[in-house]
This record gives sequence, C-alpha cells and structure tokens, in this order.
Amino acid sequence: MNIAKKGIRQSLLLVGIVFVTHALQASQSLTLTKRQMCDLELIMNGGFAPLKGFMNQADYNGVVQNMRLADGTVWPMPIVLDVAEDIIKKAADDKTLLLKSSEGDVLATMQIENAWQPDKDNEAKMVYGTKDMLHPGVNYLINQTKSFYVSGSLTKVTEPQYYDFKKMRRTPEQLKQYFKEHGITKVVAFQTRNPMHRAHLELTFRAAKQVGAHLLIHPVVGQTKPGDVEYVPRVRCYDALLPHYPSGTATLSLLPLAMRMAGPREALWHAIIRKNYGCTHFIVGRDHAGPGNDSKGVPFYGPYDSQTLVKQYAHEVGIEPVFFSEMVYIPATDSYSPVDQIPAGTKTMSISGTELRNILNNGKEIPAWFTYPEVAKELRVAYPARNKQGFTVFFTGLSGAGKSTIANALALKLMEIQNRSITMLDGDEVRKTLCAGLGFSKEDRSRNVQRVGFVANEITKSGGIALCPLIAPYKDDRNHNRKLISANGGYVEVFVATSLDECEKRDTKGLYAQARAGKITQFTGISDPYEAPTSAELVIDTARVSVDQALDIIVGHLRNEGFVN
Repeated sequence: MNIAKKGIRQSLLLVGIVFVTHALQASQSLTLTKRQMCDLELIMNGGFAPLKGFMNQADYNGVVQNMRLADGTVWPMPIVLDVAEDIIKKAADDKTLLLKSSEGDVLATMQIENAWQPDKDNEAKMVYGTKDMLHPGVNYLINQTKSFYVSGSLTKVTEPQYYDFKKMRRTPEQLKQYFKEHGITKVVAFQTRNPMHRAHLELTFRAAKQVGAHLLIHPVVGQTKPGDVEYVPRVRCYDALLPHYPSGTATLSLLPLAMRMAGPREALWHAIIRKNYGCTHFIVGRDHAGPGNDSKGVPFYGPYDSQTLVKQYAHEVGIEPVFFSEMVYIPATDSYSPVDQIPAGTKTMSISGTELRNILNNGKEIPAWFTYPEVAKELRVAYPARNKQGFTVFFTGLSGAGKSTIANALALKLMEIQNRSITMLDGDEVRKTLCAGLGFSKEDRSRNVQRVGFVANEITKSGGIALCPLIAPYKDDRNHNRKLISANGGYVEVFVATSLDECEKRDTKGLYAQARAGKITQFTGISDPYEAPTSAELVIDTARVSVDQALDIIVGHLRNEGFVN
C-alpha cells in the first residue's frame, strides 16, 4: 500500500515537472546582461530590500525624481529591467518572461504587469546630474540600455552559479548569521572597487576603532567602471591584505553589485545595501563612487558631496556613516594620516592609479611605503611588465599593399629577439577557416574583422603575440578591436599606406584587373570604400620603404613602448 502511494506521488511529481518544463519552454525568454544578473541576484537574496522585484513605473518615477519609492521609502537608484520592443509585443499574448543567465539557466520568471518607455535624458539628468557621455553610467544608459522597462511579480527558480571564491560569497542572511555566531554586534562596512594598499588599511582600521566596530571589507565583484582592475586579482589582493589587520577584527565578503558610478546617490545606495547585509556603520570616503572628470575636465561630483547626502538620510535609512578624507603618506614619520589633519608645510606622498599602472608596465618596484609585499606580488602576477605582456600588431591597408609580407617578416624577427608565442591571423587564411562562409558585404566584412579581433584578444590576454594583416576597411571595426584588445595588453595599428595606383601596378593576384572588368564586385578601393586610419601608431608606404626598413620601424616602436627588449 505504501509502495503504491509512493509510486503515485512520484508519478504526479513527474507529471508536474513535465508540465512546468513545457510551460517554461513555451514562454518567451530574456538572456540577462551582466548588470541585470547582478540586480536580479541582489533582489532575490535581499540585498536590495525592500525591493521584491524590478521597479514598476510608479516606483521608478518616484526614485528618479525624489529618491523615494511610491510608498515613500528612501531609495536613490532606479533598479529596472530593460528590454527590446519585441519583448513588449510578445507580452501582449504571453506575459511570462523567463530570466536566463548567459549559460541558459532559468534564474527566475516574471509575470509582466507593467511596461513603459522611459525618458532617458531625464533619468540621466536626475540620477547622474549630467548628460555628459563621458560619465560611464550615462553612457551605459543611453547606448546600452534597451528602449523599454518592464516589471511584474518575480518568482525565483534558482541561484546564479559561481565557481570561484565560494566561501567569500555570503548572502545577507549568511553574513548576518556569521556575525551572530561570532558575537559581532557592530559592523562597519568598507566599499571598494580597487585593490587596497597601506592607506586603505590605515583608513579602515581607524574607522573601525573610532566606532568600536568589526570591519567588513565588502568589495564589488559585479560591474564597475570600465578600465578598472578585474575582480579576480583584486580579491586576491584583498585576501593578501587581510592578515595585516589585528586577528579577528576584519572579515572579507564579496558583493555582486553592478555599480553605476552615480556619486552621492550611489553612496546612499551603498549604505542601504550594507544595512541589508547586517552592518551598523558605513565608511563614506572622499569622492565616493565618483567616475572622475567630465568632458570639460571638471569632476562630475564634489569631493564631499556623497558625505553630505548620506548624512542627510542616514537616520531615516538606519545606518550610521563614518566620514573620512583622503589618506596620504608622511615620509618623516613613516605613517599615514587624513590629508585634512596634516600641518601646513608637511611633506606628503601618494601614488595615483595612473602612476601605479606605469610602475607595473615598466617593471619597476612598487614602493614599500605604498603597499605590502604580498599585495605587490599579486599585482605583479596580474599585471606583468610590458616586456612580458601579450600584444597585437594589426596591419590594415589595401589588397597588395604589402601587409602579409611585412607581417610574416615581423614574425620571424620577433622569434629571433623574444620568447613569447606568435600567432599569424592572415586575412586570406582566416577567410578559409574562422570566417568561412562570410561574403564581402559591409556586415560580413565587419564580422570578419571583429572575429579576428576576438581571437587576437584571447591570444593577447594569454601573453602571446598576434599579428593580423587584414584589409579591415572600416574604422569602426578597427576601433572596436583596439578598444577590446587594449584592455588586456598592447595594441599597435600599422597602416600600410601604399597607394591604390601602386597596388594596382603590382596586382600580384590579378584581383584589381578582375574588379575593373566587373568580374569581382564589392572590391575594396574599386567598388567598395576604404576608410584610411587617421590615428594609427605607424604609417608605412611599401613603395618607399623596404621590408627591412619597415621591420626596423615596427621593432623600434615595440622597443620604445617596452613590449620587447
């Protein structure tokens, strides 16, 4: 009897699973962006409390205009799900939207109840205080955010999966339980998106001591400002720094937040999030979450605007702010101090992010007064000196200009003078393999060049050398590759500027003659345009320069930039 009942229950369960599976398969789906993934995770785990889903239009309007949800609760940042118009059209028939990870896992379902087209200009002005496209939050809003926002009841299906730093990825409830188990009743949180050094340790240690609280180092490991240090080497740096705090006084936990770099509003948002994670205090430093300067060279936000706003709302939010100014090094006493507490005339020292990158690129020693040896070691691994970094040399020019000839000669020369692996991504060969099937329309040419850029980027990231002789006629594709690859290593564009007349005289493959005769269409320089580079690192005309001379120019440039010795 019991066996029979068990069998019935299993059959019913199986039927239910099949029914749900078919229902999910029949629904429309949305593959979430990195920002949307972060937002969804923090909605589902309580990090964005009191939000229980993406904002509806009433909450959105209230937050944009007054930093309050429709019920009056303080909340400074719009948390919305942006979608393309086709989702809105499909929602008229099927209002169930599956929210998927990039791997295809269904993380949650939404019953669409509200959809609207936002005024992005107004959102930029009110939330970020500017419409300047140099602001990364504004740039993302205008150029990457879809045209419509949707909201509705959210049902969690599963958690996002992580395979790194698992023990450090505590949810709000897990972190609260950790504090409870360790008898910790006062916690001061420190927000960071950069590696931490001696100045940061001194600032956080003083802040914790000032309020008699346990320190939570709570770095962002979601989206940050473009160009920031990737989160993996940063987390390794934080972990290396942790033993320098007195035993039992500091905890490291990771926050899956997508930053907006919204300055004062963002600082208040960060404070609310830390309260949700069980913190009683929150450190607000100088220019908190500021993205730097606008297009006129003026800072987007004042140095202490964030402190002013957080102070204004702290009591209502329910977390106590701890304010600190910039910490600088005093050589005479081998110590750090807040800049506003140092007597006039005292010699101080500091190293900016740009200066630190230059030190790493040039293989110089990071001063011991600036950081700890364990942190310096992690940075050295993540950011080797330029002569150990990967790089790409991208050749562009007309057919017959001499790109492949120079690239092949350069490969041999580089084999002679250095030890990194070299990969040749020749345009003709790539079209037979990686880009087989692509034609010569503008769209296919772009796909061809950007696919090569993708492969070159992977080679560069791995410390190798990619040589890419392609026609690459369009500047947008070349700029795409430059931006992609430059973030991970060196990038040198060589414009092989041999004239059309000279290329036609050579016509080694007989292609120009066929193009002139109309036998080949969409031929660059004849029936298709070539957008000549205006900012290439090197310009070489093979009608005037021999291959040996071209090699001297390129290798000389690589040596001057530090990529080869």
